[in-house]
Amino acid sequence: MTLCLGGTTASFAGSVTWINYVPAPTPVADVPLSDAARALIAQAWEGLDPARVVDVHAHVIGLGAGGTGCQVHPGNLSWTSPLRLVKTRFYKGAAGIYDESKADALYLERLLDLAQTQTPRARLLLLAFDHFHDAAGEPRPEVSEFYTPNDYVAGIVEAHPELFLFCCSVHPYRKDALAELDRCVELGAKCVKWLPNAMGIDPLDPRCLPFYERMAAHGLPLLTHAGEEQAVHAEEAQALGNPLRLRAPLAQGVTVLLAHCASLGTNEDLDQEPAADGSRPRESGFELFRRLVKEPREAGRLFADISATPQFNRCDPVLAELLGDPALHPFLINGSDYPLPAIDLIIRTGQLAGLGLLDPAEVPLLEEVFAANPLLFDFVLKRRLRRITEAGEQRFPSSVFETAHLFEG
Repeated sequence: MTLCLGGTTASFAGSVTWINYVPAPTPVADVPLSDAARALIAQAWEGLDPARVVDVHAHVIGLGAGGTGCQVHPGNLSWTSPLRLVKTRFYKGAAGIYDESKADALYLERLLDLAQTQTPRARLLLLAFDHFHDAAGEPRPEVSEFYTPNDYVAGIVEAHPELFLFCCSVHPYRKDALAELDRCVELGAKCVKWLPNAMGIDPLDPRCLPFYERMAAHGLPLLTHAGEEQAVHAEEAQALGNPLRLRAPLAQGVTVLLAHCASLGTNEDLDQEPAADGSRPRESGFELFRRLVKEPREAGRLFADISATPQFNRCDPVLAELLGDPALHPFLINGSDYPLPAIDLIIRTGQLAGLGLLDPAEVPLLEEVFAANPLLFDFVLKRRLRRITEAGEQRFPSSVFETAHLFEG
């Protein structure tokens, strides 16, 4: 969506009204579902053990309302950064934040409604998110896209252990990185979250080595973004999302959960010799991910989540290749990247049906599920995605969804 700021006073006023107005979400229980939609949900759960199903990628975001300690970049709430402001409007709508003065409580209220009303229901790995840190290891809140404290997420998980698992976020350049990691383990952390492009983390930096060693000692996997990052403002650091940089934690015995299958953008091919000017040929992040999974030393410790892969700007041809290559399936795990699936514009069921990846007859049923519970919609959609080949229908196997073992180390 492009916001035009050069139009009439009336159109500008309309834009201001749209930005400022977010309707309250309808509670899940108040949205009726047809028998056919309920049958589709039941079909999605067939062959799965709900106790083993974990959504490995669910964000917790807030504005600090109520003393949570959460922060977002000021540009996300200001007309000085129109694009950021528009993105934030979509995120607030997706997350049920209709009153900024109660933003953090409303975010959690909506997430709980979506998670608690599923029958059966999966657990979600809730993600903290550390500040950007500079080369000296100092936090830089003024250039951090958002910040979600470890203690806040740990408290949510402690209050709802039947629904959530705790994923801490610790920047490895922090002066207290090892101590904070140990503290988070005491709080029950099951994983560590990085977004190198936005946090300013180079996974190849030698300063990360002690952190990797401590992670491996604790048996904590690393959930880290790979590929280009468009959901936050990180243009200056896209190179840090190169999947090949994740060989460093893998070499230290860390299990790596590579987000989004690196399905967006290109990176330098670090396996190629540099040219005279220091540059290397570029390759898609997805192809670099596929190269990684073929390296035997990574077997059993490299996984990739399929969150965001159904989005309109990622799905073609990535989804067809993921569905159609059984050799990739043991490496795949499911995540939603909540709250993004609740943004109606970014997952287009008609597009997926047009690509042959979804039965057209199921599109209206999936839209019913979306209207009631977008988090459940993301799960059901991925269970119904298919690729039709001469060998028959190929779908994501149960192992993609039954991922509790990754957090039981």
